Amino acid sequence: MILISKYIVPKGYTGIALYPFIFLVNSKLKLNKTLINHEKIHLRQQLELLIVLFYVWYIIEFLVRLMQYRQWNIAYKNISFEREAYINEHNTTYLKNRKFWGFLKYLRVE
Repeated sequence: MILISKYIVPKGYTGIALYPFIFLVNSKLKLNKTLINHEKIHLRQQLELLIVLFYVWYIIEFLVRLMQYRQWNIAYKNISFEREAYINEHNTTYLKNRKFWGFLKYLRVE
């Protein structure tokens, strides 16, 4: 379900997936298939990790990436969940063929 709330979406972002919802900053973004697909990938990740584990993993991995890259945006873009979503956001059939825990493929150590 897609909801509109400029207060729930963090400043500087256009949307966020909080299972089972996708929150967008404005209703025009509902037409952005790439953004919606990106957030749907996150919903699948959240479901696979039983929601709470997803958030714990996300925060820990972000902190590790922040120590690694020392820049907020680079750390965020290198979280395995984000890498999977960004790389596949244009592929509207990705979720049909995606393997269980597909984000592990994007977990890399540099």
